[in-house]
Amino acid sequence: MRSDTFLKHCVLAVFLLINLQGFSQTDKREELEERRQELQQEIRRINSLRTSNLQKEKSILTEVEDLDQQIRTTENLIRITNQQANLLTREINTNQNKIGELRKELENLKEDYAKMIQKSYKSKSQQSRLMFLLSAENFLQAYKRLQYMKQYANYRQQQGEEIQQRAAELQQLNESLAEQKKTKDKLIVQNRQTRAELEKNKKSQQVLISSIRKKEGQFAAQLRQKQQEINAIDRDIERIIAESIAANNKEEGSVSRETFKLTPEAKALAADFEKNKGSLPWPVRSGVLSMRFGNQPHPVVKSITINSNGVRIDTEKDGKAKAIFGGTVSEVQAVKGANKAVMVRHGDYISIYNNLDKIFVRKGEKVSVGQDLGEVATSNSTGKTTLHFLLYQNSTKLNPEHWIYKM
Repeated sequence: MRSDTFLKHCVLAVFLLINLQGFSQTDKREELEERRQELQQEIRRINSLRTSNLQKEKSILTEVEDLDQQIRTTENLIRITNQQANLLTREINTNQNKIGELRKELENLKEDYAKMIQKSYKSKSQQSRLMFLLSAENFLQAYKRLQYMKQYANYRQQQGEEIQQRAAELQQLNESLAEQKKTKDKLIVQNRQTRAELEKNKKSQQVLISSIRKKEGQFAAQLRQKQQEINAIDRDIERIIAESIAANNKEEGSVSRETFKLTPEAKALAADFEKNKGSLPWPVRSGVLSMRFGNQPHPVVKSITINSNGVRIDTEKDGKAKAIFGGTVSEVQAVKGANKAVMVRHGDYISIYNNLDKIFVRKGEKVSVGQDLGEVATSNSTGKTTLHFLLYQNSTKLNPEHWIYKM
């Protein structure tokens, strides 16, 4: 009995381990597939934005930056797809090994069970089975022996059926994975073809970069000028925030220009906003991140460092800026060099939507998450429709990439 109990526990442990590994692999596969689809959507957005801008007169730097963004995104897509294919290959191999082990175990169980049935048949004329029962010291022991033989036979049969069912499940899973592997192989081929097209773009990019290298000083001067413009816009935003804090606090009896004096309702709203860190929606329906937060080297002119207090998101023409959370419009102001800005307060947090052409809200208005705040302006020089998005807590700038879902 002890040996059979031990065997039953071992089989249970093996099945449990198989299930846990299966869940883990499935989660990983789903995660990779989700990421692959996201990258495909991003590439489609980049292609759409580039196509809509083809007729626009663009600087060499802008062309190189656009190509660089598209190349990097597609390379990420190829990398993710290869990871999916490799994962599927490992799963197929693992399941084939499991099937082989289970089949071997099933054959052994069938053989043992057949021997047991054969012995039982041979001994049905009151021989070994009867002797086993009659050799019992008392009736209770004989009854227990009879029950044991029945349980053992049932257990063997049940175990064989369970393993056979498991082998069938694994075989089915293996066939499914093989089919998925074929799909992924097709995707890899498609990605290689896309990469070949991108290599052509890379060659064009290298030609452009070479021309930039010849006039690096000139382009560096342009980038420094661009950075000065960004700095001026950021300073203007910070001035508006300080004035907004001061105006709010004056009503509340405080003279601080650094932090909002919060009502209990505003404190609750700020706490709710903070709970949603990392899961807030994008401030546009569809967009591509074209400038990240903080200090970053320029992708072409490496000697130049760009700094941004927020992020920039390229979106479709006539794209709308959307509120990332419920709150109150605290400011609607023109910003020199960046059209108009809408600021929405969420307690002591402020989300800022800059470079808007048309405004759909007014100061003091309560807005809900996802509500259209304004239409993003399109540049006459580059043809790009770019939202400048910033996030502050009081007068402290925050990295939007830490707050917006998968930014």
